[in-house]
Amino acid sequence: MDEFFREILSIDSTSGRERTLAEWLLEHIVAPKAESFEVGDGTLNLLFSWGEPRLVFCTHMDTVPPYIAPSADGELVRGRGSCDAKGQIHAMYRACRELAASGGSGFGLLLLSGEETGSFGAKAFAKTGFRAPYLVIGEPTDNCMVSASKGTRSFDLAFSGKAFHSGYPEFGRSAVEMFTEFMNRLHAEPFPTDPVLGETTFNVGLLRSDNPQNILSPSLSCRLYFRTTFASAAAVDSFMDGCRGPELAVTARGGDEPAEYLTLPGFRTKAVSFGSDAPHLSNFEHKMICGPGSITVAHRDDECVSLREIEEAVANYVKIYESCN
Repeated sequence: MDEFFREILSIDSTSGRERTLAEWLLEHIVAPKAESFEVGDGTLNLLFSWGEPRLVFCTHMDTVPPYIAPSADGELVRGRGSCDAKGQIHAMYRACRELAASGGSGFGLLLLSGEETGSFGAKAFAKTGFRAPYLVIGEPTDNCMVSASKGTRSFDLAFSGKAFHSGYPEFGRSAVEMFTEFMNRLHAEPFPTDPVLGETTFNVGLLRSDNPQNILSPSLSCRLYFRTTFASAAAVDSFMDGCRGPELAVTARGGDEPAEYLTLPGFRTKAVSFGSDAPHLSNFEHKMICGPGSITVAHRDDECVSLREIEEAVANYVKIYESCN
């Protein structure tokens, strides 16, 4: 692991704290032009340019919690952000240095904040006047180019029950029971299978019901997060609309549509179930997603990336640049 990679992994850039990393990168990335953009929440976006960029390499500086310090085990680099997404920063900056050393120009490196918590950096950058034909998003894709990715839908749910002594449940209405009934209905819903993106999935977070064990729950709230496909996005919206009622308030929080992405000859390709900043970066006409590491270890305590994967990614990024020029 070289010193640059070790240093960026050693800086805690959990979402909301990435400004320290951004300021360090401004001091240590060598490029003819460096720009910083205030996002509005105390964080920064960074754009480094070698000439007038036609192609921009892009990834994010923030990581999920908790921070995990870096370590190396032979070819394997561990630590928070090793693949998602500081390994992407490392590989993309190395590719930029190689391209510059060989006389290349017309490319940039865009580093964004807030990807893990709502793509706030990407949404802010989309409002700038910057435009370019090609965008390469770095995410852990096993160095495959992404052909398509699932979309998202997010909903806040609030179940309203009736508190009563738990020894006499017939006189009350448990919001917890209402939640389990809803989940049974959701699991039984036959959302259509997509030939490209497969099945629709969902996850429950922020689950809260504060009743003691001997009182029926009067209320329960949670957030429901779907990964949607081309075939199911509208069906999810319709299902959730049909669930609204006196006992269940449903608040739609938005999301992203499933999307197809540009792939190039000579690269392995695959569809993925995760999201990225790509849908929000309307500044770019053609978007690609490709990077080292596996999504199966991202967000885990054993997050890692191999140096071999980093080397392959650097070569891939150089090849992508050459294919687009």
